[in-house]
Amino acid sequence: MSKRPRIGVLYSRVRVEEKWIFAALDRRGIDYERLDDRLVHFDLDNPEPWRQYDAVLERTISYTNGLYACRIFNIWGIPTVNTAAVAEACGDKLITTALLAQANVPQPNSRVAFTPESALETIETMGYPVVLKPVVGSWGRLLAKVNDRDSAEAILEHKSVLGSVQHSVFYIQEYIEKPGRDIRSVVVGDKVITALYRKSPHWITNTARGGEGELCPVTPELEELSLKAAQAVGGGVLAVDVIEDPKRGLLVNEVNHTMEFHTLQPLSGIDIGDAIVGYTLEAAVKMGVEAGA
Repeated sequence: MSKRPRIGVLYSRVRVEEKWIFAALDRRGIDYERLDDRLVHFDLDNPEPWRQYDAVLERTISYTNGLYACRIFNIWGIPTVNTAAVAEACGDKLITTALLAQANVPQPNSRVAFTPESALETIETMGYPVVLKPVVGSWGRLLAKVNDRDSAEAILEHKSVLGSVQHSVFYIQEYIEKPGRDIRSVVVGDKVITALYRKSPHWITNTARGGEGELCPVTPELEELSLKAAQAVGGGVLAVDVIEDPKRGLLVNEVNHTMEFHTLQPLSGIDIGDAIVGYTLEAAVKMGVEAGA
Protein backbone atom coordinates (compact mmCIF):
# COMPACT_ATOMS: atom_id res chain seq x y z
CA MET A 1 0.00 0.00 0.00
CA SER A 2 1.65 3.24 -1.18
CA LYS A 3 -0.60 5.65 0.68
CA ARG A 4 -0.97 5.91 4.42
CA PRO A 5 -3.84 3.65 5.57
CA ARG A 6 -7.03 5.31 6.78
CA ILE A 7 -8.97 3.48 9.50
CA GLY A 8 -12.61 3.76 10.53
CA VAL A 9 -13.61 2.86 14.09
CA LEU A 10 -17.29 1.95 14.37
CA TYR A 11 -18.50 2.29 17.94
CA SER A 12 -21.63 2.77 20.06
CA ARG A 13 -20.22 4.53 23.14
CA VAL A 14 -16.77 5.77 24.00
CA ARG A 15 -16.00 3.35 26.81
CA VAL A 16 -12.57 3.11 28.41
CA GLU A 17 -11.57 0.51 25.78
CA GLU A 18 -12.39 2.89 22.94
CA LYS A 19 -10.45 5.66 24.69
CA TRP A 20 -7.40 3.37 24.80
CA ILE A 21 -7.87 2.45 21.13
CA PHE A 22 -8.18 6.10 20.06
CA ALA A 23 -5.11 6.94 22.16
CA ALA A 24 -3.13 4.18 20.43
CA LEU A 25 -4.20 5.46 17.01
CA ASP A 26 -3.16 9.00 18.00
CA ARG A 27 0.24 7.85 19.31
CA ARG A 28 0.91 5.98 16.08
CA GLY A 29 -0.10 9.00 14.02
CA ILE A 30 -2.75 7.01 12.17
CA ASP A 31 -5.29 8.73 9.95
CA TYR A 32 -8.62 7.55 11.36
CA GLU A 33 -12.23 8.56 11.86
CA ARG A 34 -14.66 7.83 14.67
CA LEU A 35 -17.91 6.36 13.30
CA ASP A 36 -20.80 6.56 15.77
CA ASP A 37 -23.19 3.72 14.88
CA ARG A 38 -26.13 5.87 16.02
CA LEU A 39 -25.36 8.36 13.24
CA VAL A 40 -24.00 6.38 10.29
CA HIS A 41 -26.18 5.12 7.45
CA PHE A 42 -25.43 3.15 4.30
CA ASP A 43 -26.62 3.73 0.76
CA LEU A 44 -26.36 0.17 -0.53
CA ASP A 45 -26.17 1.43 -4.13
CA ASN A 46 -23.21 3.69 -3.40
CA PRO A 47 -20.22 2.23 -1.56
CA GLU A 48 -17.82 4.93 -2.76
CA PRO A 49 -18.00 7.21 0.33
CA TRP A 50 -16.86 4.24 2.43
CA ARG A 51 -13.96 3.25 0.20
CA GLN A 52 -11.90 5.97 1.87
CA TYR A 53 -11.30 3.45 4.68
CA ASP A 54 -8.65 0.80 4.21
CA ALA A 55 -10.07 -1.12 7.19
CA VAL A 56 -12.82 -0.69 9.77
CA LEU A 57 -12.44 -1.70 13.41
CA GLU A 58 -15.86 -2.76 14.70
CA ARG A 59 -16.49 -1.92 18.37
CA THR A 60 -20.28 -1.69 18.53
CA ILE A 61 -22.23 -2.83 21.56
CA SER A 62 -25.10 -4.19 19.47
CA TYR A 63 -24.25 -7.58 17.98
CA THR A 64 -26.83 -7.08 15.22
CA ASN A 65 -25.63 -3.61 14.23
CA GLY A 66 -22.02 -4.69 14.18
CA LEU A 67 -22.72 -7.86 12.22
CA TYR A 68 -24.67 -6.14 9.47
CA ALA A 69 -22.20 -3.28 9.21
CA CYS A 70 -19.35 -5.78 8.80
CA ARG A 71 -21.35 -7.70 6.20
CA ILE A 72 -21.82 -4.53 4.18
CA PHE A 73 -18.16 -3.53 4.44
CA ASN A 74 -16.94 -7.01 3.53
CA ILE A 75 -19.26 -7.20 0.51
CA TRP A 76 -17.77 -3.89 -0.62
CA GLY A 77 -14.26 -5.31 -0.21
CA ILE A 78 -13.41 -3.28 2.90
CA PRO A 79 -11.68 -5.43 5.55
CA THR A 80 -13.08 -5.36 9.05
CA VAL A 81 -11.77 -6.42 12.43
CA ASN A 82 -13.29 -8.79 12.99
CA THR A 83 -14.80 -10.09 9.76
CA ALA A 84 -18.54 -10.58 9.44
CA ALA A 85 -18.04 -14.36 9.33
CA VAL A 86 -16.14 -14.29 12.63
CA ALA A 87 -18.70 -11.93 14.21
CA GLU A 88 -21.53 -14.26 13.21
CA ALA A 89 -19.67 -17.33 14.48
CA CYS A 90 -18.85 -15.77 17.87
CA GLY A 91 -22.11 -13.88 18.39
CA ASP A 92 -24.22 -17.03 18.19
CA LYS A 93 -23.40 -19.68 20.80
CA LEU A 94 -24.89 -22.44 18.66
CA ILE A 95 -22.58 -21.62 15.74
CA THR A 96 -19.58 -21.22 18.07
CA THR A 97 -20.21 -24.60 19.65
CA ALA A 98 -20.64 -26.34 16.29
CA LEU A 99 -17.40 -24.86 14.93
CA LEU A 100 -15.46 -25.75 18.08
CA ALA A 101 -16.80 -29.31 17.91
CA GLN A 102 -15.83 -29.57 14.24
CA ALA A 103 -12.27 -28.53 15.17
CA ASN A 104 -12.17 -30.99 18.10
CA VAL A 105 -11.77 -28.20 20.65
CA PRO A 106 -12.68 -29.51 24.12
CA GLN A 107 -15.79 -27.81 25.51
CA PRO A 108 -18.75 -28.55 27.81
CA ASN A 109 -21.39 -30.81 26.33
CA SER A 110 -24.06 -28.61 24.72
CA ARG A 111 -27.34 -29.58 23.10
CA VAL A 112 -30.03 -27.73 21.18
CA ALA A 113 -33.79 -28.23 21.05
CA PHE A 114 -36.59 -26.30 19.36
CA THR A 115 -39.61 -26.94 21.58
CA PRO A 116 -40.09 -26.83 25.36
CA GLU A 117 -41.07 -30.51 25.29
CA SER A 118 -37.92 -31.67 23.50
CA ALA A 119 -35.81 -29.31 25.62
CA LEU A 120 -37.21 -30.83 28.81
CA GLU A 121 -36.55 -34.33 27.53
CA THR A 122 -32.98 -33.31 26.65
CA ILE A 123 -32.40 -31.83 30.10
CA GLU A 124 -33.72 -34.95 31.79
CA THR A 125 -31.41 -37.07 29.64
CA MET A 126 -28.38 -34.91 30.49
CA GLY A 127 -29.21 -34.83 34.20
CA TYR A 128 -29.41 -31.89 36.60
CA PRO A 129 -28.05 -29.31 36.98
CA VAL A 130 -27.74 -27.80 33.50
CA VAL A 131 -27.34 -24.26 32.22
CA LEU A 132 -29.81 -22.65 29.82
CA LYS A 133 -28.41 -19.84 27.70
CA PRO A 134 -29.82 -17.60 24.98
CA VAL A 135 -28.04 -18.34 21.71
CA VAL A 136 -27.34 -14.61 21.33
CA GLY A 137 -26.36 -12.62 24.40
CA SER A 138 -23.47 -11.22 26.40
CA TRP A 139 -22.36 -10.03 29.85
CA GLY A 140 -23.77 -13.17 31.47
CA ARG A 141 -27.35 -12.02 30.99
CA LEU A 142 -30.36 -14.36 30.89
CA LEU A 143 -28.34 -17.39 31.95
CA ALA A 144 -30.19 -19.87 34.14
CA LYS A 145 -28.84 -22.72 36.24
CA VAL A 146 -31.56 -25.38 36.24
CA ASN A 147 -31.43 -27.64 39.31
CA ASP A 148 -34.59 -29.73 39.00
CA ARG A 149 -37.62 -30.53 36.84
CA ASP A 150 -39.85 -27.89 38.43
CA SER A 151 -37.42 -25.07 37.62
CA ALA A 152 -36.83 -26.53 34.14
CA GLU A 153 -40.54 -26.48 33.34
CA ALA A 154 -40.93 -22.92 34.64
CA ILE A 155 -37.93 -21.50 32.77
CA LEU A 156 -38.80 -23.27 29.52
CA GLU A 157 -42.33 -21.91 29.71
CA HIS A 158 -41.04 -18.38 30.34
CA LYS A 159 -38.68 -18.60 27.37
CA SER A 160 -41.40 -19.90 25.05
CA VAL A 161 -43.80 -17.11 26.11
CA LEU A 162 -41.15 -14.45 25.45
CA GLY A 163 -41.57 -15.38 21.80
CA SER A 164 -38.35 -13.95 20.34
CA VAL A 165 -36.40 -15.86 17.74
CA GLN A 166 -33.49 -16.41 20.12
CA HIS A 167 -35.68 -17.70 22.94
CA SER A 168 -37.39 -20.23 20.66
CA VAL A 169 -34.05 -22.04 20.35
CA PHE A 170 -33.17 -23.86 23.57
CA TYR A 171 -29.41 -24.02 24.08
CA ILE A 172 -28.62 -26.38 26.94
CA GLN A 173 -25.14 -26.83 28.40
CA GLU A 174 -23.85 -29.16 31.07
CA TYR A 175 -23.05 -27.44 34.34
CA ILE A 176 -19.35 -27.41 35.22
CA GLU A 177 -18.24 -27.14 38.86
CA LYS A 178 -15.74 -24.33 38.44
CA PRO A 179 -13.12 -23.59 41.13
CA GLY A 180 -14.69 -20.19 41.83
CA ARG A 181 -13.25 -18.73 38.63
CA ASP A 182 -12.90 -18.99 34.89
CA ILE A 183 -10.22 -17.76 32.48
CA ARG A 184 -10.35 -15.22 29.68
CA SER A 185 -7.41 -15.24 27.27
CA VAL A 186 -6.84 -12.56 24.64
CA VAL A 187 -5.85 -13.68 21.16
CA VAL A 188 -4.58 -11.17 18.62
CA GLY A 189 -3.81 -12.87 15.32
CA ASP A 190 -1.55 -15.83 16.04
CA LYS A 191 -0.57 -14.80 19.58
CA VAL A 192 -2.11 -15.09 23.03
CA ILE A 193 -0.99 -11.78 24.50
CA THR A 194 -2.38 -12.11 28.05
CA ALA A 195 -5.01 -13.83 30.20
CA LEU A 196 -7.23 -13.10 33.18
CA TYR A 197 -8.83 -15.12 35.97
CA ARG A 198 -12.39 -13.95 36.62
CA LYS A 199 -13.17 -14.87 40.21
CA SER A 200 -16.54 -14.91 41.97
CA PRO A 201 -18.39 -16.95 44.60
CA HIS A 202 -21.33 -16.93 42.17
CA TRP A 203 -21.40 -19.51 39.39
CA ILE A 204 -21.49 -16.66 36.85
CA THR A 205 -17.98 -15.18 36.94
CA ASN A 206 -18.22 -12.41 34.30
CA THR A 207 -16.65 -9.15 35.45
CA ALA A 208 -19.80 -7.47 34.09
CA ARG A 209 -21.66 -9.38 36.82
CA GLY A 210 -19.26 -8.46 39.61
CA GLY A 211 -16.45 -10.96 39.07
CA GLU A 212 -12.99 -9.83 40.17
CA GLY A 213 -10.01 -9.94 37.85
CA GLU A 214 -6.63 -11.49 38.60
CA LEU A 215 -3.76 -12.00 36.19
CA CYS A 216 -3.55 -15.55 34.84
CA PRO A 217 -0.29 -17.06 33.51
CA VAL A 218 -0.41 -18.04 29.85
CA THR A 219 0.68 -21.67 30.09
CA PRO A 220 1.52 -23.72 26.97
CA GLU A 221 -1.76 -25.61 27.45
CA LEU A 222 -3.84 -22.43 27.67
CA GLU A 223 -2.01 -20.92 24.70
CA GLU A 224 -2.53 -23.97 22.50
CA LEU A 225 -6.21 -24.27 23.41
CA SER A 226 -6.89 -20.55 22.92
CA LEU A 227 -5.24 -20.45 19.50
CA LYS A 228 -7.08 -23.59 18.41
CA ALA A 229 -10.41 -22.08 19.49
CA ALA A 230 -9.64 -18.79 17.76
CA GLN A 231 -8.72 -20.55 14.53
CA ALA A 232 -11.92 -22.62 14.71
CA VAL A 233 -14.10 -19.51 14.47
CA GLY A 234 -11.97 -17.79 11.83
CA GLY A 235 -9.29 -15.94 13.81
CA GLY A 236 -8.74 -12.26 14.52
CA VAL A 237 -8.94 -10.25 17.73
CA LEU A 238 -10.75 -12.52 20.15
CA ALA A 239 -11.33 -13.30 23.82
CA VAL A 240 -11.52 -17.01 24.60
CA ASP A 241 -13.41 -17.93 27.77
CA VAL A 242 -12.10 -21.11 29.36
CA ILE A 243 -13.45 -23.26 32.19
CA GLU A 244 -11.29 -25.45 34.42
CA ASP A 245 -13.07 -28.79 34.70
CA PRO A 246 -11.89 -30.88 37.68
CA LYS A 247 -11.73 -34.04 35.55
CA ARG A 248 -11.21 -32.98 31.93
CA GLY A 249 -8.99 -29.96 32.40
CA LEU A 250 -9.41 -26.82 30.31
CA LEU A 251 -12.63 -26.47 28.29
CA VAL A 252 -13.58 -23.61 25.99
CA ASN A 253 -16.87 -22.04 27.01
CA GLU A 254 -17.23 -19.14 24.56
CA VAL A 255 -15.30 -17.00 22.09
CA ASN A 256 -15.97 -13.25 21.99
CA HIS A 257 -15.34 -11.02 18.98
CA THR A 258 -15.78 -7.51 20.49
CA MET A 259 -14.22 -8.02 23.89
CA GLU A 260 -14.03 -5.59 26.74
CA PHE A 261 -10.62 -5.33 28.41
CA HIS A 262 -10.98 -2.55 30.99
CA THR A 263 -9.92 -4.93 33.78
CA LEU A 264 -7.19 -6.83 31.95
CA GLN A 265 -5.18 -3.99 30.40
CA PRO A 266 -4.24 -2.33 33.73
CA LEU A 267 -3.66 -5.71 35.41
CA SER A 268 -1.41 -7.07 32.70
CA GLY A 269 0.42 -3.87 31.84
CA ILE A 270 -0.05 -4.82 28.19
CA ASP A 271 -1.48 -2.21 25.85
CA ILE A 272 -4.29 -4.32 24.40
CA GLY A 273 -5.75 -1.31 22.61
CA ASP A 274 -2.48 -0.81 20.75
CA ALA A 275 -2.30 -4.52 19.87
CA ILE A 276 -5.79 -4.27 18.36
CA VAL A 277 -4.76 -1.20 16.37
CA GLY A 278 -1.66 -3.01 15.12
CA TYR A 279 -3.73 -5.95 13.91
CA THR A 280 -6.19 -3.61 12.19
CA LEU A 281 -3.33 -1.89 10.36
CA GLU A 282 -2.04 -5.28 9.24
CA ALA A 283 -5.48 -6.08 7.81
CA ALA A 284 -5.50 -2.77 5.94
CA VAL A 285 -2.00 -3.24 4.56
CA LYS A 286 -2.72 -6.84 3.52
CA MET A 287 -5.83 -5.72 1.63
CA GLY A 288 -3.82 -2.99 -0.09
CA VAL A 289 -1.10 -5.40 -1.15
CA GLU A 290 -3.67 -7.88 -2.51
CA ALA A 291 -5.49 -5.11 -4.37
CA GLY A 292 -2.27 -4.00 -5.99
CA ALA A 293 -1.15 -7.52 -6.92
